Amino acid sequence: MDITLEQAAQRLLDADDILILSHQSPDGDTLGSASALLRGLCSLGKRARFLCSDPVPKKFQYLFGGLGAQDFAPKFIVSVDIADRQLFGPGLAEYREQVDLCLDHHGTNERFAKENYVEPRAAAACEVLFLVLKEMRVKISREIADCLFTGICTDTGCFRYGNVTPRTHRMAAELMELGARAADINREMFDTKSRSRMEVERRALDSLTFHLQDRCAFLYVPRRWLEECHAEESELEGLASLPRQIEGVLAGVCVREKPDGSLKVSLRTNDPLSAASICEAFGGGGHRAAAGCAFHNVPLEEVKEKLLAEIQRQLEGCGL
Repeated sequence: MDITLEQAAQRLLDADDILILSHQSPDGDTLGSASALLRGLCSLGKRARFLCSDPVPKKFQYLFGGLGAQDFAPKFIVSVDIADRQLFGPGLAEYREQVDLCLDHHGTNERFAKENYVEPRAAAACEVLFLVLKEMRVKISREIADCLFTGICTDTGCFRYGNVTPRTHRMAAELMELGARAADINREMFDTKSRSRMEVERRALDSLTFHLQDRCAFLYVPRRWLEECHAEESELEGLASLPRQIEGVLAGVCVREKPDGSLKVSLRTNDPLSAASICEAFGGGGHRAAAGCAFHNVPLEEVKEKLLAEIQRQLEGCGL
């Protein structure tokens, strides 16, 4: 069932021995949300810990700096920035049906938890967490401000995406006033890339193909590229946005081969197309401008054919 902001805050205030869960292939928003909540709960004297199916990428490890590990059997489980069960990943499969409270901002959230506070108009889950922490009367330290600012800036593409609202800017400004290191965080998130990431990006751009009268750009990243370039999976964040940046492209598709052989699709769209609507046709979801889905045991060419057919169908539905 859905609950209010006030109720969500009260559930956390009433709970102890709290386990916080982030989605697999963690990004800045899910990790910023988890670390901010973890720090907030600990500041109230509560026992809390964090779990994710995948390791925290190097670039986000500062979010958890200074937090000691706690070991306890959880009595209350909360998920942050997780819209559906498949996003828990294999490492958290045992918790999929045990979540007490879901805090999220995806309009496609499937309400898997016992109680859900979902605010689709929020540009990032960290906007939701900022509201929850303030409702809990948590003192927002510089460290918590850094966590929340990280989630907001990464999920908005440094405040460039269409999900940004006046409230997003007001929250970011307030976090800066509370000590968030905005310039340093933005530099690390958007202006710093490893040589291995740059090599994968170069190959990806070389492989770029255009379809549907150049309104769709498609790139594929095979697993072997990561091995050949000595790159880690976490270094590929942001790669999906490259095709959409090309003039005239309405749908940018990035398909990445995962270690288990499955194909992860990241779709970025410009108006009037909806990335979420396209990915929902394949069991995925997300936001209007950014969404994803996955294919298991389906050849790449078939995946490409299916995606292009659905994009074409929705282009025609928009009169294009």
